[in-house]
Amino acid sequence: MLNVSVVVPVYNAGPYIDKCADSLLRQTIGPDRYEVIYVDDGSTDGSAERLDRLAALHPHVRVHHQENSGWPGKPRNVGMLMSRGEYVQFVDQDDELGLEALARLYSLARRNTSDIVLGKTAGTMAGPSNVFARTIEKCTVGTHPLFESLTPHKMFRRAFLIDNGIRFPEGRCRLEDQLFMAHAYSVATCVSVLGDYPCYYWMRREDGKNTSGGKLVVDEYFGYLRKVVRTVKAHTPPGPVQDRMLRRTYRVEILRNVGEPYVLSSHPQIKERFEAVRRLVLEEFPPSVRDGLPAVTRLRAHLLERGDHDALRLLAGRTGQLASAAVLGRPRWRDGALIAPVRMHLVHPDGRPLTVLERGGRLLLDPALTEGIDGVEEWETGDLLNAAYGEIRLCQRSRHIGWHPECELSVGLERAGRGRKKPVVSGTMRIDPLTAAGGGPLEPGVYDVTAYFQFLGVGRSAALSGILKSRPLAGQAVRVGSPSVAVIPYWTAKRQLALDVGEFHFRYSDVPRWGALWQHAPVPPQVRRPLGKALRYLRR
Repeated sequence: MLNVSVVVPVYNAGPYIDKCADSLLRQTIGPDRYEVIYVDDGSTDGSAERLDRLAALHPHVRVHHQENSGWPGKPRNVGMLMSRGEYVQFVDQDDELGLEALARLYSLARRNTSDIVLGKTAGTMAGPSNVFARTIEKCTVGTHPLFESLTPHKMFRRAFLIDNGIRFPEGRCRLEDQLFMAHAYSVATCVSVLGDYPCYYWMRREDGKNTSGGKLVVDEYFGYLRKVVRTVKAHTPPGPVQDRMLRRTYRVEILRNVGEPYVLSSHPQIKERFEAVRRLVLEEFPPSVRDGLPAVTRLRAHLLERGDHDALRLLAGRTGQLASAAVLGRPRWRDGALIAPVRMHLVHPDGRPLTVLERGGRLLLDPALTEGIDGVEEWETGDLLNAAYGEIRLCQRSRHIGWHPECELSVGLERAGRGRKKPVVSGTMRIDPLTAAGGGPLEPGVYDVTAYFQFLGVGRSAALSGILKSRPLAGQAVRVGSPSVAVIPYWTAKRQLALDVGEFHFRYSDVPRWGALWQHAPVPPQVRRPLGKALRYLRR
């Protein structure tokens, strides 16, 4: 039996077939251990002929042609049933795999007899996700936030899919990925996460045709969302695990239709969507799902369920104006890691911090958010640590790979006077270049350093900025690893923190004072003099 079968549904992919195929054909696992199955769903642009040429050149490539089904579900099902591998990896026609992806994912899968293995995502369409912050040998949907990752571009044990009857819905079907993953997560007994290597690259197409377009048909879309909810309920017993899964659907798929910026727009479907999501919530979601949400999100859910569209608009206008405020202390090296104190909180447009109010032994949401909304002027915050956290993020500019270095950040309350307390994320930023990439070393490149924090159900990204006189971190270049590479922290032209790892190629405009960095650059003497002259010329 082969180790892995890669299944790729194809419809009018054109030249994107070649980009995707290049990454699939060069997998380090070796051509004798895997196969690539292309299922051509009735292409009319020459894609079928491209696929046949690939199969003629590569013995481990197979092609199946079929009439157009209109959606990726049937081609994926056909490819899965055709597969001969112990595991199946789904890939879309315009995406790419890291060259070691199959070898690493399969090794992790075999080590744990995993039903599903999630590989770290990257690329121009992949946002940062702490689902992949670390490699996790074994987990389930009840112990790790797997339900935050609902795309099917993962590795599945073939027998697990077959035995449990897990299939993609066929024909035109919105949310087909969520339906598939809801079933798979619900019945999986062992899931692994590979967090130290970017496996799957979601790449934005130049023609903008990555995703299905067209106007959203409200009854159709929310009808499919109802199926997602019912799939979760059909395969999990009532209780904390089911609530956790449904809470993600409530928070993302439901509340984004009644929160900023959508509810404040002039979109013609606002009222229609409002009625559709309210009906869905009242009919399908247990109250325990809403009650487990953090304060602002729970308030939004409460207003939705009582049908108060005007109050939702008022709340959205206020929460939408909350901004992040972050203070980063002076970075310095300690025990091989770049460290700095960091504090983050939320502020209103006039600069006042977002606070909670102490009254009669209760903690109430900031009255600036609830004033004038009937029945919720004294809205209790509940557990302040519910979904509250802060993290530091590194993003490699050239390859769009995000990392979450282990830092020491915590959420707490600080007194703000007059019975008020201010929620604050504070602690120490700690970036160890030898472990920041999911436990491994950062590869050469330039990394932008940002932060993200969330409390009370409001999350914000924060720039980690420095004051002008701190530029450009003179004396802060170090060499790490074996063989060693230079790591240079610096302030960009926008006064935000960045790291140059082993390249020393950042733009001159990013660092106006080269002198301090130049003395630490790993440049041979025979090269230093002419480059120095060139830099002095640029500075004139």
